[in-house]
Amino acid sequence: MMHPYIAQVIELVRAAGAATLPYWRSGVSVTEKADASPVTAADLAAHHILLDGLQALAPDVPVLSEEAADIPLAERAAWTRWWLVDPLDGTKEFIAGSEEFTVNVALIEQGRVVFGVVGIPANGRCYYGGAGLGAWCSDAPGFEQPIRVRLASAQGFTLVASKRHSSPEQERLLSGLAALFGEPALANIGSSLKFCLLAEGNADCYPRLAPTSQWDTAAAQGVLEGAGGEVLDLAGAPLTYAAGESFLNPSFLALPAAAEWRAELIELARAL
Repeated sequence: MMHPYIAQVIELVRAAGAATLPYWRSGVSVTEKADASPVTAADLAAHHILLDGLQALAPDVPVLSEEAADIPLAERAAWTRWWLVDPLDGTKEFIAGSEEFTVNVALIEQGRVVFGVVGIPANGRCYYGGAGLGAWCSDAPGFEQPIRVRLASAQGFTLVASKRHSSPEQERLLSGLAALFGEPALANIGSSLKFCLLAEGNADCYPRLAPTSQWDTAAAQGVLEGAGGEVLDLAGAPLTYAAGESFLNPSFLALPAAAEWRAELIELARAL
């Protein structure tokens, strides 16, 4: 069963992605935000398309975007349903000329992801899905393929690692996984595409023990959950998006929900 908003959100994500492309590999100027993260005209162009489009689609559903996140907690705490948006995830990749940047939109209800849409402007691909809805990859409008996590691989265990972020705790976790499975293959990719690798069965686990923000993860979490995966904190509880003073996520583990090694992974994480 498809959510009634998904088709329109996919169109908006594709339109927002198209708006970023004139700035890509063009020497776009970069501004530093208060938290020292970069923002470009491409981020803002995508933001305005998504903000206007989502407000027209569902006027009663507020929008929380990385580029307009200065909404008081007292206001956000009263929301029961909202859009969580990253107009351009992987801004550093975008600035570097990489194709590994995405446009992310998730619908949140009571702190849980209903569905998410992740678009890749550079190649037109779009991932979308949600828990109980399924998950798909679309290379062009009208061409969709269902996707599913893998539970085993003849090629061995593959970990997804960030190109830019690690931590001593993450290195210890990787060592523990190597003791369980042998030396894993590492798949390095930018932005929310790390979740999508798992969702389409091209990797087994994505541990993240370095900072992320809620808008970095929510849309791709929806895709992964629709594909049979899950995202857990280090205690083994689902990653949620309750309103708080900070938009930072805790450390998390993304994996197939039915993985035989699930309990061993959580035990390793708890020992960090």
